Formats: sequence, structure tokens, C-alpha cells
Amino acid sequence: MIATLKTYFKSQTNAAPLAVFRMLFGIMMLYSIVRFWYHGWINTLYIEPQFHFSYYGFEWIQPLGIYTNLLFIIAGVSALFVALGYKYRIAICVFFLSFTYIELMDKTTYLNHYYFISVLSFLMIFLPANASFSLDTYNRKVTFATVPKWTIDSVKLLLGIVYFYAGLAKINSDWLFKAMPLKIWLPSNYDMPILGSNLMQQDWFHFTMSWSGMLYDLCIPFLLLYKRTRGFAFLLVVVFHVFTRVLFPIGMFPFIMILATLIFFDASLHLKIIGILKRVFKRFGFSKEVSLSAHYNYPKSKRFILPVLALFFAIQLLLPFRYALYPGELFWTEEGYRFSWRVMLMEKSGYTTFKIVDRESGDTFIVNNADFLSSFQEKEMSAQPDFILEYAHYLGDHFTSQGHKNVQVFAESYVALNGRRSQPFINKTVDLYQEKESFKHKTWILPFNDEIKGL
Repeated sequence: MIATLKTYFKSQTNAAPLAVFRMLFGIMMLYSIVRFWYHGWINTLYIEPQFHFSYYGFEWIQPLGIYTNLLFIIAGVSALFVALGYKYRIAICVFFLSFTYIELMDKTTYLNHYYFISVLSFLMIFLPANASFSLDTYNRKVTFATVPKWTIDSVKLLLGIVYFYAGLAKINSDWLFKAMPLKIWLPSNYDMPILGSNLMQQDWFHFTMSWSGMLYDLCIPFLLLYKRTRGFAFLLVVVFHVFTRVLFPIGMFPFIMILATLIFFDASLHLKIIGILKRVFKRFGFSKEVSLSAHYNYPKSKRFILPVLALFFAIQLLLPFRYALYPGELFWTEEGYRFSWRVMLMEKSGYTTFKIVDRESGDTFIVNNADFLSSFQEKEMSAQPDFILEYAHYLGDHFTSQGHKNVQVFAESYVALNGRRSQPFINKTVDLYQEKESFKHKTWILPFNDEIKGL
């Protein structure tokens, strides 16, 4: 076994797939940053709100005011440098740090695919993605024909984890036996030409989409691995992601996943892509002879890389199962829900009001959430316990600073999950201002009055 592993980690493969992956990743990230700026979301999400929801342990990461725009510029420029393979190691580190900082500025904007980009860009720090067809090779006049096989396989493994864990998460009674939340979402596409007024309203179609989505996520990594099924699998990837992009407003994620999937193909495809690009560049005068070195080897000083990546993948494999450490229904408490590749599994809406009480006099008043939160922030806050707790502390601090004495903060909250009737969510007798955020179970979340079976 050990001998087999040693042989595997010494084996080499063509560097072209990693080079093409680097270019596509950088281009997609640059486009995503420009798109974010174009739609005005930097101001709307990060500059205009007076309060931002933080991740536990990262409260010190906050928007930088008007300089938040500079942070996006840094992320965009570093993404361009990654695509070009220019000062690659520095560029991918800067992109990882800037993009991750952006995502940590406000928990309200959390999406699985943003987390995926941060995780993937961290992995790419340790990969020689500039070994071939990059400005780095152009400048040093040496390019590498091959790279260690595990460097490409590590990207495949991460993609496989994302898909497979998303499939495991869909093995639950709401998704498979109630077609929830697709039964809520699909009929809303009634204005879609041809399909909207008929197909989207049919129960059988809702169940077909639920079951096929689960099977797709579970099977697609394995279908992509084998050459005989790879072409068919890629067709499924394109159809699935284009269809979901048409149905749901999920941004760039479908296109990122489609292009990322190309890394499963043999080097011949990527060499053709590079060949086309070389001919284009040559027409514009960008051509330079470089020496071809047999293969890329990590220096002995970088032997720490494999242990770091082993720990990285161990975390990716185990972190999604941390929910098992908490009592109660995961979809209800959301303790252990994030960072676990649970994609579009629930429709959860809530209405939460906060009451400020003077502990001594008993005087009370109700908070108008619109005075402190944007409509988007209020929507996200109203159904997520950690948001509710953080906001309660913000209100307590705010009114204490205004001169109010003996401040208590109570929340009355009602939440509806996957088409069920709304029910009380938070124990309204608990002073949330005295509760502290931690990794412990939040005992002030009221029990869920139903059961969702599954993983």
C-alpha cells in the first residue's frame, strides 16, 4: 500500500489540463468581480448597510467603507494575473485572501459557490498551475511538459466531493418524497415560454426533478472519471447547469462548474485549446521560443505541501457531518448547515420582531428592523438563529449606548419550512442579550414540530 502511494505521488501527467483550468478559473473570477461591480452590489451589500452580520470568530473582518471597492479591484487584478499565469504564486495567494475577505465581510451573502471558490483558490496555491502556457514560463523561457499527477487529481477530488456531498444531502424525505422545495420554486416559473404554464405546474415533474437532481449529484463524479462515460457525463453537466441557471437566479455557479469539469478530460483536448490560443497570440506578435523541460518536480523544501493538503481534504470530508453533533432538525436549527455542500435544499421564511425591555421598570418598545437592516438582511435574519442572536446583541449595544438602562432583548419569531405552516421559532421568554454565540447548541431554539428523515 505504501509502495503504491509512493509510486502514485511520483507519477507525472501532461501539464495542459492544469494550465487550461488555471486560465478558465482566472477568467471566470475576473468576470464575476466585474459583474458584481457592474450591478452595483458592492454598494448595496457592503457599503450602504449600517450593520453587517459576521461569522463567529471573524467579527474583526468588516467592510472597508469606500475602500471596499479597492478590495474588489485587487481581487479582479489578481484573478487576471492567475489567468495569465503571471507571478502566479503571489497572484493566487492575493486572490484567495481578497476573495475570502470579501466573503467574510457579511454572512448575509453566504452561498455555497462562494465558499467553493475560496476553497478551490486555497487548493490552487499549492498547485503548479503556471508550469505550462503562462507568462511565468514565457519570462523564464522554460516550460514544463508534465506535472505530478496528484496535482490534477486533487482538483478532481474537490469537485467530486462537492457533487457527491450535494447528492447525499438530497437523500431526505422532504426532497425525495415531498419534492420540497422544488414544488414551491418550479411553479413560480409560470411565465417561462412553453414549459412554464404547463410542465412547471405538474407534480410528476417536481418529483422527477428532485430524484434526477439527487442521482445526478451522486453519479456525475464517477461518470466523469471513466473515459467511456465522460462525454455523456459532460453533456449531462451542461444540460443540468444550464437548466438550473434558467430556472433559478444562482449567478455564475453553473458556468463555473461546467468549465471546471473540463479538467476530467484527457490532455489531448486541453492541448488543442492551448494550440488555438497560441495561434491567436502569434497573430498579434506574442510568440517566443521557450525551452521544454521534461517534468515539474516540487523542491525538497516544499515537502510540507502533501501533509497540508491531506489535512485540507480531511476537513472537507468531515466538516459536512458536524451537524450530527447537534440535537434537533438540521434544516430548522441550521447548526452545522453551512460549509457542507447542502445546495438549494430548503425554502425557509420567517418573521421576527424584537422587543427592548428595561429590566427594572418593565418599560418596553418594539424595534423597527428597517431602521437598522436592509430588506435583504432582514429576510436572511428572520429565519436563521445565529443571525437573530447577533442582531439582538447589536440592538442591545445600540440602545445601551443611547442611554437606555438595564436593557433586555427578546425576539418573537415564526418560521415556515418547506411549505409547512409557520410555527414559533425562538423562545420569546429568553433574553437574547445575555446569550453568547458559541459552537454549542442553542437551547433557546424551539423544537421543530415535524420530522425530516435522511442524511
